[in-house]
Amino acid sequence: MTVEAREARQPYLLLSPAMVAVMLLLLVPLAFIVVYSFWLRTATGADQAGFFLDNWREALSDAFYRDILLNTLKIAAITTLVCAVMGYPAAYVIARSRGNKAVLLLLLMLPFWISYIIRTMSWINILGASGAINSALMWLGITDAPIQMLYNEASVILGLVHFLLPFMILNIYVSLDGIDTTLEDAACSLGATRWRTFLEVTLPLSLPGLAAGGLLAFVLGAGTYITPIVLGGPTDAMFANLVFEAIITQLNWPLGSALSLMLLAVLGALVLLYNHFLGMGQLMKGLG
Repeated sequence: MTVEAREARQPYLLLSPAMVAVMLLLLVPLAFIVVYSFWLRTATGADQAGFFLDNWREALSDAFYRDILLNTLKIAAITTLVCAVMGYPAAYVIARSRGNKAVLLLLLMLPFWISYIIRTMSWINILGASGAINSALMWLGITDAPIQMLYNEASVILGLVHFLLPFMILNIYVSLDGIDTTLEDAACSLGATRWRTFLEVTLPLSLPGLAAGGLLAFVLGAGTYITPIVLGGPTDAMFANLVFEAIITQLNWPLGSALSLMLLAVLGALVLLYNHFLGMGQLMKGLG
């Protein structure tokens, strides 16, 4: 084998362990889910192998699943918008800070050191009937009885924002940190105010990071099931909760597989749309 041929094969050899891991841990389980989605759950509780469209027909035609999916997308969109509004100023402050940038980034990463479930359940001690806010309000005499602040759509959105805000800030920070500040100085030297410089120079150049953070927040928010279980009420279930209910509670793997693929298709279409217009490069920077 020539030297050129060995050099041409070297990248594939180096990538082969990662590709094998992706195939075994992602593609093979996904293939099993696709196969399961066409099986049929019988009246006896056993799964009948074959090619049946009953699960897909139920998932696509039942208004119950459609309404839950639309509600999931709505909650994910609201969460993403709130994260963008709250995350951009924080990311801007971190990117433009000089002496304490490392400390601010460390503080931003601290929530990742705590379990997501524990962080979500902590809101019960804050918003609950005997939580910190209600206790303070009654101690100050503002209210005579606890205010119901848990187990509704607002508390679900609050929990999702708490979970997803660091992802949004990190992506926007990466984009802002890569902007050459001399461009802003040049705009100011030509007579532009700080606000106009931000609107016409900084904001447009940081939009890829904002879009990447929005994509991550939307996909992760639409695919979660812990937050609605802990902080939501009976009418605040999201689509991932239906998958959990079908597979874990009802042991209906075929229907749960069809529902999970349905959600995967919707979120995958969003990712493909993002990749078509903006590309995945900025998203990889934010994840790195």
